[in-house]
Amino acid sequence: MSATLTHIHGPVVHPGDPTYKDEVTGFNLAALHTPDLVIGATGTEDIVTALRWASATNTPVTVQATGHGANFPIENGLLINTARMTDVKTDKETRTATIAAGAKWRHVLETCTPHGLATLNGSSTDAGVVGYTLGGGLPVLGRTYGYAADKVRSFEVVTPDGTLHHTDRDTEPDLFWALRGGKGNVGVVTSLVTELLPLQRVLGGGIYCAGEDAEPLLSTWANWTQDLPPEMNSTFSMLRLPPFPEIPEPFRGGFWARVCLAWTGDTEAGEKLLTPLREAAPVVIDTVEEMDYAAVDRIYLDPQDPLPARESCTLLRELTPQAVDAFLDQAGPAAGAGDYPLLMVEIRHMGGALARPADVEDAVCARDAEYLLEAVGVLAAPPMAEAVEQATRALNTAMAPHGTGRTMVNLHGTPGDDTDRARAWTPEVYDRLRRTKSTYDPKNLLRYGHTVTPAV
Repeated sequence: MSATLTHIHGPVVHPGDPTYKDEVTGFNLAALHTPDLVIGATGTEDIVTALRWASATNTPVTVQATGHGANFPIENGLLINTARMTDVKTDKETRTATIAAGAKWRHVLETCTPHGLATLNGSSTDAGVVGYTLGGGLPVLGRTYGYAADKVRSFEVVTPDGTLHHTDRDTEPDLFWALRGGKGNVGVVTSLVTELLPLQRVLGGGIYCAGEDAEPLLSTWANWTQDLPPEMNSTFSMLRLPPFPEIPEPFRGGFWARVCLAWTGDTEAGEKLLTPLREAAPVVIDTVEEMDYAAVDRIYLDPQDPLPARESCTLLRELTPQAVDAFLDQAGPAAGAGDYPLLMVEIRHMGGALARPADVEDAVCARDAEYLLEAVGVLAAPPMAEAVEQATRALNTAMAPHGTGRTMVNLHGTPGDDTDRARAWTPEVYDRLRRTKSTYDPKNLLRYGHTVTPAV
């Protein structure tokens, strides 16, 4: 094995090596990875060499950068760690960025915001660009600009046989299609080129009320979202925050009902739009302010430290009063404050640009959803893990009559059998993805995480 991999420039790590734990541990500590071998890739050549070896030895492969989406434990096989590949090049003339496999969104912001350009990142810029984008990428500014996958212009990707491909709308279009929303099914991306946004500042932040006031805030928000311009992006959340020192005051240990928002239009007009929310219930904390886009993490205040978490999502076609009641029955004040096992339960407003087809067809399948329901629980100990699972199941069951029956691949949580995995796509896209998988990964070496099986 070592002779075959002697041309790897990065570390080649085995179980028992001093750095093994650091190489396999991602942001989500709930997924305990135990691969037979880890390659710490430093560039494209390392990934090509690693995949040629894997193909020759019929070794299953997975790839990890930051591990934010590590919901599936990796057992045996080869793990390619791309965290060392963080180069970002911004072209202010073309408004594009070339982003390496392991770069985080904050690496991109550091290079583009000085030029008055922004990115389609999610609620935390600590997340990796590539994994997020391969799953479609649901941005903070999604209603205004669409999915992150929609804006990708090209990929450099190594397929499991060790072949390096350049793909775009005209070159191997099926491969290009599958990489935008099809997750990690057809290859290991070494870099991508994506469009940037001509945007310097947003009105953003959170309106926090006591958790006991969830009903008036949520009911008002649900009505408010019925007729909003696409420049307004918002999410309603129930937060039950533990008394951990990592959580800043005054949020630490609190039970909150919150609306987070990002408005890309005129600041004064945005402030006027917020009046119904601020009058719905007593506001305890209001962090809404005009901010440089580089400060976008201040909107959602996502955790910055790794933790063991279980997440799930359900796409919703409506948020009727009956849906609001069902949500509050499961996750509102009646469910308890400190003893309810889900750290965060939120409903994100979709529609707007998220409902429009991409200019170049891709595999993103959430365009018919009006809202997205997401739940996150912290798996602190086995009894808590069981409670999180039960609460998640009860919530999703209660909201199912208002759902589309599908999920988003990045927020799906731990994938189950083929039927469960297929819920991230329409039947037509799922079938096409399996056929494309047959072309580029016929031996199903990329089988970990939310992957599909090749079509027979």
